[in-house]
Amino acid sequence: MRNFFKNIFKSAKAKFSDVKAAVCRKIQRTRAAIRTAALRFAVRSNTMLAANRAENFVDSGIKILIAVVIGALLLGGLYALFGDTIMPTVTQKVQDMFDFKG
Repeated sequence: MRNFFKNIFKSAKAKFSDVKAAVCRKIQRTRAAIRTAALRFAVRSNTMLAANRAENFVDSGIKILIAVVIGALLLGGLYALFGDTIMPTVTQKVQDMFDFKG
């Protein structure tokens, strides 16, 4: 009877050991997959952040837009400040464009 319980205990211990080993392998594979995915994400994001394709075009466009807006604000400020015609030739050309009867 004693051997019977010993054999049952050994077989249960062996099965538990096999299950434990399988679970440990699964956990290791999952950790490796997560580590690999994180590394791929880091490499991809680093490449995207380091890439400067068309960066100069965007910068130039923004600079031009800022210059136009600031110029319009300055010209509007001058007209508001003096209340008179600042550039008579431009005023005359604009009036000629609106008076066009073609």
